[in-house]
Amino acid sequence: MVKRTSHQSADCLIARPLDAIGDWWSLLIVRDAFDGLRRFGEFQKSLGVAKNILSARLRNLVTHGILETVPAPDGSAHHEYVLTQKGRGLFYVLIALRQWGETYFSGPGEPYTFMVDTESGRPIRRLEVHAEDGRLLAPGDTRLADFRNQENS
Repeated sequence: MVKRTSHQSADCLIARPLDAIGDWWSLLIVRDAFDGLRRFGEFQKSLGVAKNILSARLRNLVTHGILETVPAPDGSAHHEYVLTQKGRGLFYVLIALRQWGETYFSGPGEPYTFMVDTESGRPIRRLEVHAEDGRLLAPGDTRLADFRNQENS
């Protein structure tokens, strides 16, 4: 197995989170946790992943504070995995990835599931990035700036 390079000390705030969620199994586990799966066996059945891989990914997600283990509510010796606040923060990442997939990876007329608002039952709007004044922004409308320089502005 190839040893992964850690990005934990990288200056880039895209690279650093990849230590926690930078492989497909981890994001699929998080997806399943949002869908209500909580037990090791549920994740394994849903994903069809080998036990050793699932165990390693769950351990990594717990280590990075994305999932936490809690006692099973039925009083059994089992424990369950639940999303932490940090894990729930990945909601927008998963929505963005899903919407990107709908746009670029679904075939014409191909059926797929989509996200709906539980209150209205209607599909959610596509994610957008807006300026502070409300303008819709595209990639060419943004740039990186050193936050420390912005504090004195």
